[in-house]
Amino acid sequence: MNPLEDGPKRMVRGALVKVLTHRRTDRGMRIEEHAARCVRRGEVHELVTTDQWDPHPGARIDRVGFLGFAELECGGVIDRGDVVSIGDTPVGTVLGFDACHLPNHYNILIHTPQPLSGGDLELRPEAPVVFTQGEAVAVGT
Repeated sequence: MNPLEDGPKRMVRGALVKVLTHRRTDRGMRIEEHAARCVRRGEVHELVTTDQWDPHPGARIDRVGFLGFAELECGGVIDRGDVVSIGDTPVGTVLGFDACHLPNHYNILIHTPQPLSGGDLELRPEAPVVFTQGEAVAVGT
């Protein structure tokens, strides 16, 4: 990924439709090879936190906390490095995507200092979710 190729983009907005409150240390998610994914209005994707940072394709992500599912209110592009906020709280940055549940939904992996669940953040359905353009992050950084 060449950060000089990335221009400005719109924020991707959505709302929580279901809160999740559990964590795992053996999840076995795998980072997809793509650092960006196009998303469509109306899609529902799962938001998953992790303290692991390995953006290499195929990297195994085991330590996770589940925030919940968000329905997107607009289409756009979500990139590795984008900042994810729920309500007024920045939660973390997009690490990548796990596609084990496609075509149903992506797991959007969010890097945080420790795995957080929806219960930890006292999330509620309809809380606004926003993906804001962050720093482009190349594999190996």
